[in-house]
Amino acid sequence: MINSIKTEAEARMGKSLVALAAAFNRIRTGRASPTILDGIMVSYYGSDTPLSQVANIMVEDARTLALSPWEKNLIPEIEKAIMKSDLGLNPATSGDVIRIPMPALTEETRKGFIKKARQEAENARVSIRNGRRDAIADVKDLLKDKDISEDEERKAADDIQKITDKFVGEVDKSLSAKEADLLEI
Repeated sequence: MINSIKTEAEARMGKSLVALAAAFNRIRTGRASPTILDGIMVSYYGSDTPLSQVANIMVEDARTLALSPWEKNLIPEIEKAIMKSDLGLNPATSGDVIRIPMPALTEETRKGFIKKARQEAENARVSIRNGRRDAIADVKDLLKDKDISEDEERKAADDIQKITDKFVGEVDKSLSAKEADLLEI
């Protein structure tokens, strides 16, 4: 029973790391990366569809993305969706290809992105701590039902705390890597 609680807590904390990685991918750096456009939705025949499902996204060079829409009539919709996103990108269309140059990051935008990255990391830490809280509550319920002893409860709580510390360390490592990436000129 305790092992299943620990496994469940570890899986939940792992999902927090996955969500953090996705959030970090949406924070742009100076380099072109298709994952920057992951959150953009395009109106496609009346329904919102992820950009990656209506166009082929390629890295043309280090600072430019190129999009090839599956249908030519989607070009204005894709441009509108990119402009409406809070990424600060300006698409340029030439024929069937939409090019998105990545503007150079100023010191001010770098600081803003670092602040956003720290906020996302703190959200991940809170999520991990919530997983710890729920797991310890489950262990305490087992103790209350007299399914485990107090010693087992203490050991389980210590193990859950070690798991939590490991995942918080991973969040900190990811944050420092993202900050280093953002500060790189």
